[in-house]
Amino acid sequence: MTWTERVRALRMDVSPLRESRDFRLLFTAGSVFYLGSMVAYVAVPFAIYDLTGSNLMVGLVGLVELGPLVVFGLYGGALADHVDRRRLLVATGAAQVVLMLAFAWNAFLDEPRVWVIFVVAALYAAVSSMQRPSREALEPRTVRHDQIPAANALSSFAMQFGVLLGPLIGGLLVAYVGVGWCFLVGLVGYAVATGLFAAMRPYPHGGDTTPPSLRGIHEGLTYALRRRDLLGTYVVDIAAMMLAIPVVLFPALAHEVFARPELLGLLYSAETVGALVATALSGWVGRVHHHGRAIVIAACLYGGFIALAGLMPSFWLACGFLALAGAADMVSAVFRSTVWNQTIPDTMRGRLAGIEMLSYSVGPMVGETRAGFVADAWSVRGAVVSGGAACVAGVVLTAVALRDFWSYDSRTDVHAIAERERRTTGAAGAAGAPDERV
Repeated sequence: MTWTERVRALRMDVSPLRESRDFRLLFTAGSVFYLGSMVAYVAVPFAIYDLTGSNLMVGLVGLVELGPLVVFGLYGGALADHVDRRRLLVATGAAQVVLMLAFAWNAFLDEPRVWVIFVVAALYAAVSSMQRPSREALEPRTVRHDQIPAANALSSFAMQFGVLLGPLIGGLLVAYVGVGWCFLVGLVGYAVATGLFAAMRPYPHGGDTTPPSLRGIHEGLTYALRRRDLLGTYVVDIAAMMLAIPVVLFPALAHEVFARPELLGLLYSAETVGALVATALSGWVGRVHHHGRAIVIAACLYGGFIALAGLMPSFWLACGFLALAGAADMVSAVFRSTVWNQTIPDTMRGRLAGIEMLSYSVGPMVGETRAGFVADAWSVRGAVVSGGAACVAGVVLTAVALRDFWSYDSRTDVHAIAERERRTTGAAGAAGAPDERV
């Protein structure tokens, strides 16, 4: 293979966008959704701090959101396995538009009310946690089974694009026109995304479903725990976020360690830039079949790069290693999503997406507490380096303890084979139906 051919092989696979109309709609909706939500994300803590001058009040927002996130995340996953997921996306999207309108209304008052922000934030957490399992569970149905890795990479690219640009736009709006306009931009983003969800075809379930209940949620938890290959993906993700995530330490790194407070924003964006580059060069992911090993290696690299970032004497070298960490984390995320979407039956996918959302959301909260405690008890550099090293150790121990996870091969795994055959049979049975992918 020539160097030109090798470079071409790295290019992101965009075949899902070319071939599937509904994936195009879902991808575009996700791009607009993440951009709008990240613009609004900047406004909530700023609005509270501006009104109260209290960092404690800003921190309490996360605590207020935690309960609705846990309860409605699990319920939303169970609901996604019972109702048409597209309809659930439209309904929750409409609710998000209303909540953004409430945020904006309060922000434009002569005397905005802090309690309104807390109430709306709690409602927003409930609605958003209900929506995400449906969005993640629906994606695999919009593409061919073999296109799932490429679809995961494309969706990750859309998310990281919003994560990178959203806070920048939000910061500029806050500085020049006020927080109310951030919420209006979020409102427009949610409205456009909801319209795109509505334009998708219906996605009713093909067979009997389990109504949302405690028993249904318990079935999902039991399924996840019994499958050791699947359990490994969750444990690795939790280990990385609880042990290595350094975001809460960025202000201290910029101010105390490197004495470059004016460059704080670059620390926040470095990992996102690395993730974007990794997804842009993700053409190779479809040729990997040992997904468990890929996840372990990528997660170990993530922890190692975080530790090295904490050791660097230069601000720019630290940013470089944070970018490499972001790239490694994105590779791990793509393969984790591939394992989930290629092996979990459609009847269970919503509940498992709800469980994954909880690990993704709760992990950083615990990780930030750990990092802050270690930084105060030891040092900022010590907190970053020890967290990265602990992540590597945790991931290695997970691979040793869960051999089914380490040896996972999509070509021979019984769950992957069963899901591939089910998709093939379903496509053959629908041969006379209009092609949903054009």
